Amino acid sequence: MQFHKHILENGLRLITVPMKDNPTVTVLVLVEAGSEYETKEINGLSHFLEHMCFKGTVKRPKALDISRELDGIGATYNAFTAQEYTGYYAKSDKRHFEKILDVVSDIYLNSVFESAEIEKEKGVIVEEINMYQDLPQKQVQENFQTLLYGDQSAGWPIAGTKEGVRSFNRDHFVAYKNKHYSASKTTVVVSGNIDEEIVSKRISEVFGSMNQSGSEGKEKTIDIQNAPVASIEYKKTDQTHMVLGVRTYPLIEREKNRVLSVLAALLGGGMSSRLFQKLREEMGATYYINAGNNAFSDHGFFDISAGVDVNRLPEVVSVLLGEMKRLKDAIVPNEELQRTKDYLTGQMYLGLEASDSIADYFGFQELFKREIVTPDEYAKEIQKVSGEAIQKMANDIFVTQHVNLAVIGNIDTAREKDMASLLVI
Repeated sequence: MQFHKHILENGLRLITVPMKDNPTVTVLVLVEAGSEYETKEINGLSHFLEHMCFKGTVKRPKALDISRELDGIGATYNAFTAQEYTGYYAKSDKRHFEKILDVVSDIYLNSVFESAEIEKEKGVIVEEINMYQDLPQKQVQENFQTLLYGDQSAGWPIAGTKEGVRSFNRDHFVAYKNKHYSASKTTVVVSGNIDEEIVSKRISEVFGSMNQSGSEGKEKTIDIQNAPVASIEYKKTDQTHMVLGVRTYPLIEREKNRVLSVLAALLGGGMSSRLFQKLREEMGATYYINAGNNAFSDHGFFDISAGVDVNRLPEVVSVLLGEMKRLKDAIVPNEELQRTKDYLTGQMYLGLEASDSIADYFGFQELFKREIVTPDEYAKEIQKVSGEAIQKMANDIFVTQHVNLAVIGNIDTAREKDMASLLVI
Protein backbone atom coordinates (compact mmCIF):
# COMPACT_ATOMS: atom_id res chain seq x y z
CA MET A 1 0.00 0.00 0.00
CA GLN A 2 1.47 3.30 -1.13
CA PHE A 3 1.37 6.55 0.83
CA HIS A 4 2.99 9.95 0.54
CA LYS A 5 4.09 12.38 3.21
CA HIS A 6 4.34 16.13 2.76
CA ILE A 7 5.35 18.69 5.37
CA LEU A 8 3.94 22.18 4.99
CA GLU A 9 6.12 25.23 5.60
CA ASN A 10 4.46 25.75 8.98
CA GLY A 11 5.35 22.20 10.08
CA LEU A 12 1.97 20.52 9.61
CA ARG A 13 2.31 16.97 8.29
CA LEU A 14 0.08 15.61 5.54
CA ILE A 15 -0.26 11.90 4.78
CA THR A 16 -2.15 10.84 1.65
CA VAL A 17 -3.11 7.22 1.05
CA PRO A 18 -4.76 6.59 -2.33
CA MET A 19 -7.25 3.71 -2.53
CA LYS A 20 -8.42 3.78 -6.12
CA ASP A 21 -10.98 0.98 -5.84
CA ASN A 22 -12.56 2.38 -2.69
CA PRO A 23 -15.74 4.47 -3.12
CA THR A 24 -15.11 6.60 -0.03
CA VAL A 25 -12.74 9.27 1.26
CA THR A 26 -11.75 10.08 4.85
CA VAL A 27 -10.30 13.30 6.22
CA LEU A 28 -8.71 12.86 9.64
CA VAL A 29 -7.02 15.58 11.68
CA LEU A 30 -4.92 14.49 14.66
CA VAL A 31 -3.26 16.72 17.23
CA GLU A 32 -0.75 15.90 19.95
CA ALA A 33 -2.98 17.00 22.81
CA GLY A 34 -4.86 14.78 25.23
CA SER A 35 -5.39 14.23 28.93
CA GLU A 36 -1.66 13.72 29.56
CA TYR A 37 -1.06 17.30 28.39
CA GLU A 38 -3.25 18.68 31.14
CA THR A 39 -2.58 19.93 34.65
CA LYS A 40 -4.68 18.70 37.56
CA GLU A 41 -6.69 21.93 37.50
CA ILE A 42 -7.81 21.43 33.91
CA ASN A 43 -8.11 17.63 33.82
CA GLY A 44 -10.82 16.79 31.28
CA LEU A 45 -10.39 19.95 29.21
CA SER A 46 -8.97 18.15 26.15
CA HIS A 47 -12.08 15.99 25.97
CA PHE A 48 -14.46 18.90 26.66
CA LEU A 49 -12.77 20.98 23.94
CA GLU A 50 -13.30 18.16 21.45
CA HIS A 51 -17.03 18.35 22.20
CA MET A 52 -17.06 22.12 21.85
CA CYS A 53 -15.52 22.04 18.39
CA PHE A 54 -18.83 20.67 17.13
CA LYS A 55 -20.85 23.44 18.78
CA GLY A 56 -20.23 26.22 16.28
CA THR A 57 -17.70 28.08 14.16
CA VAL A 58 -17.60 31.53 12.59
CA LYS A 59 -18.89 30.06 9.33
CA ARG A 60 -21.29 27.57 10.94
CA PRO A 61 -22.56 29.27 14.11
CA LYS A 62 -24.70 26.42 15.45
CA ALA A 63 -24.12 22.72 16.07
CA LEU A 64 -27.07 22.00 13.81
CA ASP A 65 -25.35 23.82 10.94
CA ILE A 66 -22.47 21.35 11.19
CA SER A 67 -24.49 18.17 11.65
CA ARG A 68 -27.10 19.06 9.02
CA GLU A 69 -24.41 19.71 6.41
CA LEU A 70 -22.66 16.40 7.03
CA ASP A 71 -25.87 14.40 7.43
CA GLY A 72 -27.03 15.88 4.15
CA ILE A 73 -24.33 14.01 2.25
CA GLY A 74 -24.62 10.80 4.29
CA ALA A 75 -21.25 11.30 5.95
CA THR A 76 -19.93 9.54 9.03
CA TYR A 77 -18.21 11.96 11.39
CA ASN A 78 -17.01 12.16 14.96
CA ALA A 79 -14.11 13.04 17.23
CA PHE A 80 -12.22 11.28 19.99
CA THR A 81 -9.85 12.11 22.82
CA ALA A 82 -7.19 9.85 24.32
CA GLN A 83 -4.29 10.30 26.70
CA GLU A 84 -1.91 11.74 24.13
CA TYR A 85 -3.97 12.84 21.15
CA THR A 86 -7.29 14.17 19.91
CA GLY A 87 -8.78 13.42 16.52
CA TYR A 88 -11.50 14.85 14.27
CA TYR A 89 -12.72 13.08 11.15
CA ALA A 90 -15.38 12.74 8.49
CA LYS A 91 -15.89 10.00 5.91
CA SER A 92 -18.08 10.26 2.84
CA ASP A 93 -18.67 9.29 -0.75
CA LYS A 94 -15.56 10.27 -2.73
CA ARG A 95 -17.58 12.99 -4.51
CA HIS A 96 -17.83 14.98 -1.28
CA PHE A 97 -14.15 15.35 -0.42
CA GLU A 98 -14.29 19.16 -0.65
CA LYS A 99 -17.30 19.27 1.65
CA ILE A 100 -15.91 17.11 4.44
CA LEU A 101 -12.52 18.86 4.24
CA ASP A 102 -14.25 22.21 4.60
CA VAL A 103 -16.27 21.10 7.63
CA VAL A 104 -13.50 19.20 9.46
CA SER A 105 -10.96 21.96 8.93
CA ASP A 106 -13.52 24.56 10.01
CA ILE A 107 -14.29 22.91 13.35
CA TYR A 108 -10.58 22.32 13.96
CA LEU A 109 -9.42 25.83 13.11
CA ASN A 110 -12.37 28.15 13.73
CA SER A 111 -14.46 26.99 16.68
CA VAL A 112 -15.86 29.92 18.67
CA PHE A 113 -16.50 28.37 22.13
CA GLU A 114 -19.58 30.38 23.02
CA SER A 115 -20.09 30.62 26.78
CA ALA A 116 -23.76 29.67 26.57
CA GLU A 117 -22.87 26.49 24.65
CA ILE A 118 -20.14 25.65 27.16
CA GLU A 119 -22.65 25.85 30.02
CA LYS A 120 -25.09 23.56 28.20
CA GLU A 121 -22.40 21.06 27.28
CA LYS A 122 -21.29 20.74 30.89
CA GLY A 123 -24.46 18.76 31.50
CA VAL A 124 -23.66 16.49 28.56
CA ILE A 125 -20.12 15.79 29.79
CA VAL A 126 -21.30 15.14 33.35
CA GLU A 127 -23.80 12.60 32.03
CA GLU A 128 -21.07 11.00 29.93
CA ILE A 129 -18.98 10.60 33.09
CA ASN A 130 -22.01 9.14 34.88
CA MET A 131 -22.49 6.69 32.00
CA TYR A 132 -18.90 5.46 32.23
CA GLN A 133 -19.18 5.06 35.99
CA ASP A 134 -22.26 2.90 35.44
CA LEU A 135 -20.23 0.64 33.11
CA PRO A 136 -17.88 -1.35 35.38
CA GLN A 137 -16.23 -3.05 32.42
CA LYS A 138 -15.15 0.44 31.28
CA GLN A 139 -14.51 1.95 34.71
CA VAL A 140 -12.16 -0.84 35.79
CA GLN A 141 -9.83 0.04 32.91
CA GLU A 142 -9.66 3.61 34.18
CA ASN A 143 -9.05 2.39 37.72
CA PHE A 144 -6.23 0.19 36.49
CA GLN A 145 -4.40 3.15 34.97
CA THR A 146 -4.90 5.15 38.17
CA LEU A 147 -3.42 2.22 40.08
CA LEU A 148 -0.40 2.23 37.78
CA TYR A 149 0.31 5.96 37.62
CA GLY A 150 -1.42 7.52 40.60
CA ASP A 151 -1.87 11.28 40.83
CA GLN A 152 -0.22 12.24 37.57
CA SER A 153 -1.73 12.87 34.15
CA ALA A 154 -1.33 9.26 32.97
CA GLY A 155 -3.47 8.20 35.93
CA TRP A 156 -6.25 10.77 35.55
CA PRO A 157 -9.55 10.08 33.74
CA ILE A 158 -9.69 11.38 30.18
CA ALA A 159 -13.12 12.93 30.77
CA GLY A 160 -11.97 14.55 34.00
CA THR A 161 -14.15 14.90 37.10
CA LYS A 162 -17.65 16.30 37.36
CA GLU A 163 -16.41 19.08 39.62
CA GLY A 164 -13.65 20.01 37.19
CA VAL A 165 -15.96 19.99 34.18
CA ARG A 166 -18.37 22.36 35.92
CA SER A 167 -15.52 24.81 36.63
CA PHE A 168 -14.41 25.44 33.03
CA ASN A 169 -15.09 28.70 31.21
CA ARG A 170 -14.34 30.07 27.76
CA ASP A 171 -10.90 31.35 28.76
CA HIS A 172 -9.81 27.80 29.56
CA PHE A 173 -10.71 26.59 26.07
CA VAL A 174 -9.10 29.49 24.22
CA ALA A 175 -5.86 29.28 26.21
CA TYR A 176 -5.59 25.50 25.85
CA LYS A 177 -6.26 25.52 22.12
CA ASN A 178 -3.77 28.34 21.50
CA LYS A 179 -1.16 26.41 23.44
CA HIS A 180 -1.60 22.97 21.88
CA TYR A 181 -3.46 23.17 18.56
CA SER A 182 -0.52 24.23 16.41
CA ALA A 183 0.68 23.20 12.96
CA SER A 184 3.81 21.50 14.28
CA LYS A 185 1.66 19.23 16.46
CA THR A 186 -0.94 18.48 13.78
CA THR A 187 -1.13 15.60 11.30
CA VAL A 188 -3.75 15.50 8.54
CA VAL A 189 -4.50 12.19 6.83
CA VAL A 190 -6.58 11.92 3.66
CA SER A 191 -7.27 8.38 2.48
CA GLY A 192 -9.53 6.77 -0.08
CA ASN A 193 -10.36 7.44 -3.70
CA ILE A 194 -8.43 10.69 -4.05
CA ASP A 195 -6.33 12.74 -6.43
CA GLU A 196 -3.21 13.33 -4.34
CA GLU A 197 -2.21 16.46 -6.21
CA ILE A 198 -5.57 18.09 -5.55
CA VAL A 199 -5.53 16.98 -1.92
CA SER A 200 -2.05 18.38 -1.31
CA LYS A 201 -3.00 21.70 -2.87
CA ARG A 202 -6.20 22.01 -0.84
CA ILE A 203 -4.61 21.06 2.47
CA SER A 204 -1.90 23.67 1.90
CA GLU A 205 -4.55 26.30 1.20
CA VAL A 206 -6.69 25.41 4.19
CA PHE A 207 -4.04 24.76 6.85
CA GLY A 208 -1.12 26.81 5.49
CA SER A 209 -1.81 29.85 7.66
CA MET A 210 -2.20 27.86 10.86
CA ASN A 211 -0.12 28.90 13.88
CA GLN A 212 3.28 27.25 13.47
CA SER A 213 4.38 26.17 16.94
CA GLY A 214 2.82 25.46 20.31
CA SER A 215 3.95 24.00 23.60
CA GLU A 216 6.86 21.58 23.67
CA GLY A 217 4.91 18.67 25.11
CA LYS A 218 3.75 17.01 28.29
CA GLU A 219 5.41 16.20 31.58
CA LYS A 220 7.26 12.89 31.64
CA THR A 221 5.35 10.02 33.22
CA ILE A 222 6.92 8.55 36.36
CA ASP A 223 6.80 4.80 35.83
CA ILE A 224 8.15 3.09 38.96
CA GLN A 225 6.88 0.10 40.96
CA ASN A 226 8.61 -2.04 43.56
CA ALA A 227 5.84 -4.35 44.80
CA PRO A 228 2.58 -5.88 43.56
CA VAL A 229 -0.55 -3.84 44.29
CA ALA A 230 -4.30 -4.33 44.09
CA SER A 231 -7.22 -1.90 43.97
CA ILE A 232 -10.84 -2.78 44.72
CA GLU A 233 -13.89 -0.62 44.10
CA TYR A 234 -17.11 -1.87 45.61
CA LYS A 235 -20.10 -1.80 43.30
CA LYS A 236 -23.24 -3.89 43.53
CA THR A 237 -22.97 -5.92 40.33
CA ASP A 238 -23.77 -9.48 39.26
CA GLN A 239 -20.34 -9.84 37.67
CA THR A 240 -16.95 -8.79 39.01
CA HIS A 241 -14.72 -7.08 36.46
CA MET A 242 -10.95 -7.22 36.74
CA VAL A 243 -7.82 -6.05 34.98
CA LEU A 244 -4.50 -7.74 35.72
CA GLY A 245 -1.36 -6.30 34.18
CA VAL A 246 2.26 -5.23 34.25
CA ARG A 247 4.36 -2.32 33.05
CA THR A 248 5.93 -2.58 29.60
CA TYR A 249 7.60 -0.21 27.13
CA PRO A 250 6.97 3.10 25.32
CA LEU A 251 6.24 3.39 21.59
CA ILE A 252 9.86 4.11 20.73
CA GLU A 253 10.72 0.50 21.63
CA ARG A 254 9.44 -0.71 18.28
CA GLU A 255 10.92 -4.22 18.30
CA LYS A 256 9.79 -4.93 21.85
CA ASN A 257 6.26 -3.79 21.05
CA ARG A 258 6.11 -6.15 18.07
CA VAL A 259 6.99 -9.03 20.39
CA LEU A 260 4.39 -7.83 22.88
CA SER A 261 1.76 -7.81 20.13
CA VAL A 262 2.40 -11.47 19.43
CA LEU A 263 2.50 -12.29 23.15
CA ALA A 264 -0.89 -10.60 23.65
CA ALA A 265 -2.38 -12.53 20.73
CA LEU A 266 -1.03 -15.80 22.14
CA LEU A 267 -2.85 -15.20 25.38
CA GLY A 268 -6.02 -13.47 24.22
CA GLY A 269 -6.25 -13.31 20.43
CA GLY A 270 -9.29 -15.17 19.21
CA MET A 271 -11.19 -18.19 20.50
CA SER A 272 -8.24 -20.53 20.14
CA SER A 273 -5.99 -18.39 22.36
CA ARG A 274 -4.65 -19.79 25.60
CA LEU A 275 -6.78 -17.70 27.94
CA PHE A 276 -10.03 -18.19 26.01
CA GLN A 277 -9.53 -21.94 25.97
CA LYS A 278 -8.52 -22.13 29.62
CA LEU A 279 -10.95 -19.75 31.30
CA ARG A 280 -13.99 -20.07 29.07
CA GLU A 281 -13.86 -23.48 27.40
CA GLU A 282 -12.21 -25.50 30.18
CA MET A 283 -13.23 -23.67 33.37
CA GLY A 284 -16.46 -21.98 32.29
CA ALA A 285 -15.35 -19.05 34.44
CA THR A 286 -15.88 -16.08 32.14
CA TYR A 287 -17.75 -14.83 29.11
CA TYR A 288 -15.17 -12.28 27.97
CA ILE A 289 -11.41 -12.44 28.28
CA ASN A 290 -9.05 -10.03 26.54
CA ALA A 291 -5.30 -9.40 26.50
CA GLY A 292 -3.49 -6.45 24.96
CA ASN A 293 -0.44 -4.23 24.99
CA ASN A 294 -0.80 -0.46 25.31
CA ALA A 295 2.14 1.74 24.34
CA PHE A 296 2.45 5.51 24.81
CA SER A 297 5.18 8.06 24.20
CA ASP A 298 7.00 7.45 27.49
CA HIS A 299 5.31 4.45 29.16
CA GLY A 300 3.33 1.31 28.44
CA PHE A 301 1.43 -1.56 30.01
CA PHE A 302 0.22 -5.06 29.22
CA ASP A 303 -3.17 -6.02 30.59
CA ILE A 304 -5.64 -8.89 30.77
CA SER A 305 -9.30 -8.11 31.44
CA ALA A 306 -12.18 -10.42 32.32
CA GLY A 307 -15.58 -10.57 33.97
CA VAL A 308 -16.02 -13.35 36.53
CA ASP A 309 -18.12 -14.51 39.46
CA VAL A 310 -16.80 -12.80 42.59
CA ASN A 311 -16.35 -16.18 44.31
CA ARG A 312 -14.05 -17.35 41.52
CA LEU A 313 -11.92 -14.21 41.40
CA PRO A 314 -8.93 -15.65 43.37
CA GLU A 315 -9.04 -18.80 41.24
CA VAL A 316 -9.08 -16.84 37.98
CA VAL A 317 -6.25 -14.53 39.10
CA SER A 318 -4.19 -17.59 40.04
CA VAL A 319 -4.78 -19.15 36.60
CA LEU A 320 -3.81 -15.94 34.80
CA LEU A 321 -0.58 -15.67 36.77
CA GLY A 322 0.05 -19.32 35.98
CA GLU A 323 -0.30 -18.66 32.26
CA MET A 324 2.21 -15.80 32.58
CA LYS A 325 4.64 -18.14 34.31
CA ARG A 326 4.07 -20.78 31.64
CA LEU A 327 5.30 -18.32 28.99
CA LYS A 328 8.38 -17.64 31.13
CA ASP A 329 9.21 -21.30 31.62
CA ALA A 330 8.64 -22.80 28.17
CA ILE A 331 9.12 -21.70 24.57
CA VAL A 332 5.90 -21.50 22.60
CA PRO A 333 5.59 -24.45 20.17
CA ASN A 334 6.30 -23.45 16.57
CA GLU A 335 2.86 -24.47 15.29
CA GLU A 336 1.05 -22.37 17.91
CA LEU A 337 3.37 -19.43 17.37
CA GLN A 338 2.86 -19.48 13.60
CA ARG A 339 -0.89 -19.73 13.97
CA THR A 340 -0.84 -16.74 16.31
CA LYS A 341 1.27 -14.62 13.95
CA ASP A 342 -1.00 -15.47 11.04
CA TYR A 343 -4.03 -14.55 13.16
CA LEU A 344 -2.47 -11.22 14.09
CA THR A 345 -1.59 -10.22 10.53
CA GLY A 346 -4.89 -11.52 9.17
CA GLN A 347 -6.85 -9.43 11.66
CA MET A 348 -4.78 -6.39 10.72
CA TYR A 349 -5.57 -6.71 7.02
CA LEU A 350 -9.27 -7.28 7.73
CA GLY A 351 -9.29 -4.10 9.77
CA LEU A 352 -7.83 -2.04 6.94
CA GLU A 353 -10.56 -2.44 4.35
CA ALA A 354 -12.13 0.97 4.94
CA SER A 355 -10.67 4.41 4.27
CA ASP A 356 -11.20 5.56 7.87
CA SER A 357 -9.30 2.54 9.23
CA ILE A 358 -6.46 3.30 6.84
CA ALA A 359 -6.40 6.91 8.01
CA ASP A 360 -6.15 5.76 11.64
CA TYR A 361 -3.37 3.30 10.84
CA PHE A 362 -1.14 5.80 9.06
CA GLY A 363 -2.07 8.84 11.12
CA PHE A 364 -1.24 7.46 14.55
CA GLN A 365 2.14 6.21 13.40
CA GLU A 366 3.08 9.57 11.95
CA LEU A 367 1.78 11.49 14.94
CA PHE A 368 3.85 9.60 17.51
CA LYS A 369 6.71 7.91 15.70
CA ARG A 370 7.44 10.24 12.77
CA GLU A 371 7.94 6.97 10.92
CA ILE A 372 5.41 4.85 9.08
CA VAL A 373 5.54 1.09 8.69
CA THR A 374 3.22 -0.12 5.93
CA PRO A 375 0.90 -3.06 6.60
CA ASP A 376 3.10 -5.37 4.53
CA GLU A 377 6.20 -4.25 6.43
CA TYR A 378 4.39 -4.76 9.72
CA ALA A 379 3.34 -8.28 8.68
CA LYS A 380 6.97 -9.13 7.88
CA GLU A 381 8.11 -7.85 11.25
CA ILE A 382 5.49 -9.94 13.03
CA GLN A 383 6.60 -13.05 11.15
CA LYS A 384 10.15 -12.53 12.44
CA VAL A 385 9.12 -12.80 16.10
CA SER A 386 10.57 -16.01 17.54
CA GLY A 387 9.59 -18.25 20.39
CA GLU A 388 12.81 -17.32 22.13
CA ALA A 389 11.91 -13.63 21.88
CA ILE A 390 8.48 -14.34 23.41
CA GLN A 391 10.05 -16.23 26.29
CA LYS A 392 12.60 -13.50 26.94
CA MET A 393 9.90 -10.84 26.91
CA ALA A 394 7.78 -12.87 29.34
CA ASN A 395 10.72 -13.12 31.72
CA ASP A 396 11.35 -9.37 31.41
CA ILE A 397 7.82 -8.14 32.13
CA PHE A 398 6.09 -10.87 34.12
CA VAL A 399 7.80 -10.20 37.43
CA THR A 400 6.06 -10.12 40.78
CA GLN A 401 7.07 -6.59 41.75
CA HIS A 402 5.40 -5.15 38.64
CA VAL A 403 2.01 -6.92 38.89
CA ASN A 404 -1.15 -4.83 39.29
CA LEU A 405 -4.77 -5.84 39.80
CA ALA A 406 -7.83 -3.58 39.60
CA VAL A 407 -11.25 -4.96 40.51
CA ILE A 408 -14.81 -3.59 40.48
CA GLY A 409 -17.67 -5.61 41.85
CA ASN A 410 -19.59 -6.90 44.83
CA ILE A 411 -16.42 -7.36 46.88
CA ASP A 412 -15.24 -5.83 50.13
CA THR A 413 -12.53 -3.19 49.65
CA ALA A 414 -10.86 -4.54 52.80
CA ARG A 415 -9.70 -7.48 50.71
CA GLU A 416 -7.15 -5.37 48.80
CA LYS A 417 -4.20 -6.65 50.85
CA ASP A 418 -5.37 -10.24 50.54
CA MET A 419 -5.68 -9.91 46.76
CA ALA A 420 -2.27 -8.23 46.53
CA SER A 421 -0.74 -11.14 48.39
CA LEU A 422 -1.91 -13.46 45.59
CA LEU A 423 -0.01 -11.51 42.92
CA VAL A 424 3.06 -13.72 42.78
CA ILE A 425 4.43 -15.09 39.51
